[in-house]
Amino acid sequence: MEVTYSCSKNIAAGQLQNLFTSINWDSGKYPEKLSRAIYGHSFVYTAWDCDRLIGLISVMDDNELNANITYLLVHPKYQKKGIGSELISFIKKKYKNYLNVSLISYSKSVSFYNTFGFKNDRNAIALLL
Repeated sequence: MEVTYSCSKNIAAGQLQNLFTSINWDSGKYPEKLSRAIYGHSFVYTAWDCDRLIGLISVMDDNELNANITYLLVHPKYQKKGIGSELISFIKKKYKNYLNVSLISYSKSVSFYNTFGFKNDRNAIALLL
């Protein structure tokens, strides 16, 4: 397996659907909406095994100060191979001059993000509508 990386947002809806449903994310049930959403993100970085999408990280930013990591996912068959780490490392370099780079994480993933310097903000609460 040779993993390649790309900065293109032009990803087929079916590829996105396969990746998102592989980890049981509901967004995968709406491939066309998901495709439009990904295209609207400020930055998308993807991982590929030949022509198969196996990982993705996307960011929404204000072009100056704040960036929010919206998605980070790696297909289960490719997890624990450094792909997620590569995706995060690339984003950390790209946004190194921003004041804030943030994300919302499920509790089981917090330790993964902590290894990259992300810290829990005890004064912040994630709010969902």
